[in-house]
Amino acid sequence: MRAVIQRVLSATVTINGSEERSISQGYVILLGVGHDDTCSQAEKLWQKIFNLRIFADSDGKTNLNLSAVSGGVLIVSQFTLYANCRKGNRPSFIESASPEHGNDLYEYFVELARTSLEQVETGEFGADMQIELINDGPFTIILDTDNL
Repeated sequence: MRAVIQRVLSATVTINGSEERSISQGYVILLGVGHDDTCSQAEKLWQKIFNLRIFADSDGKTNLNLSAVSGGVLIVSQFTLYANCRKGNRPSFIESASPEHGNDLYEYFVELARTSLEQVETGEFGADMQIELINDGPFTIILDTDNL
């Protein structure tokens, strides 16, 4: 699994041009699922993200995690994180999970987040979405379970 985590002051996803879901301070998580990914990888990834200490403490040091700042998450499925651009100029997505497997692991990841946090919002798997955010810092981290 792959995730792009952006520390935000606020974020909103608009789904299919109408429905909006928002968070205040926290993370926007763009989540990519590969065809070989498993539930145990989702658990490992969520624990890493949940425990990241990337919010500033009173001394301005990045020592606080989501719980310490009562942060929320906006989780959006992003199969394009598995784009393979080695050949030519048109990305290949053969390393991405099938829609069924991808959605199952995405939903599992969301449930893991909901067991840890009060504020969890999501995009909609496979929908047309636009994300607006105020990146705090900016502070962006890329994680891949192959490297955790």
